[in-house]
Amino acid sequence: MSTTGSPPTVADVVAALDRRYPPAWAEEWDRVGLVLGEPANPVRRVACAVDVVPETVEEALAAGADMIVAHHPLLLRGVSSVAATTYKGRIVHRLIKADVALYVAHTNADVADPGVSDALAARFGLTGLRPLHPPRPGSPADGPGRGIGRIGELPAPLTLAELTRHAAAVLPVTAWGVRAAGDPGRMVRTLAVSGGSGDSFLAEATAAGVDAFLTADLRHHPAGEHLAAGGPALLDAAHWATERPWLDDLAARLRDELGVETVVSDLDTDPWTVHAAAPRPDDKEPRP
Repeated sequence: MSTTGSPPTVADVVAALDRRYPPAWAEEWDRVGLVLGEPANPVRRVACAVDVVPETVEEALAAGADMIVAHHPLLLRGVSSVAATTYKGRIVHRLIKADVALYVAHTNADVADPGVSDALAARFGLTGLRPLHPPRPGSPADGPGRGIGRIGELPAPLTLAELTRHAAAVLPVTAWGVRAAGDPGRMVRTLAVSGGSGDSFLAEATAAGVDAFLTADLRHHPAGEHLAAGGPALLDAAHWATERPWLDDLAARLRDELGVETVVSDLDTDPWTVHAAAPRPDDKEPRP
């Protein structure tokens, strides 16, 4: 950041984010870092969002943001065109015309300490945190405390049913809500959490000996086979809701380090918009 009182530039913000979430920590398939924007342009206000979609872009522009920092990549797979006749091309054109930069921190923010899952763990007051899926030894992301997901102790034991209701109360509200798999009366003391899609870490949750694992995008067959093999109970929340808490930490870091103003998007970008739960035939209480 400049010491002359002038605002930081796009390059300054990129440098700060690259120090905190080095691009080398990202998975090989991921696409992170500066997507578009003039490095010399000043940045007075940064918008933080999970997804780069037309709604979050318009929200950022209305707030007067000079830069968007997003979690999910806009251009994850190779493209041969960003023509304005395509969905993503229209987003790119809108940002360029508005002179708004775009930066992405994805799996490099997942693995960081603190990172995406630390913010999720904080919603549950978990203590004694350790990674659920540490980086491969010798990899760029290898280091104390780093890794995908977090394991910790709840402040007080809860039944799975109680924990499910608690999760719905402490996570951002979505139509999806929170569903659980396992014995509703099972006591949960140790909880693993992983922001975003986490069913590839079911084996790690079992090996860690936790009582329950909360993540998103759990699938029917992997979840059923996991439980049949004696794995921990499962809680499945909306993808967006498990990653939204990190935006607050990101915004605070940008304000503290660079002195920029920040706005955090609370627009629910989860694709599911309607949820209905039928009551149990023998129970007047709604399902947790």
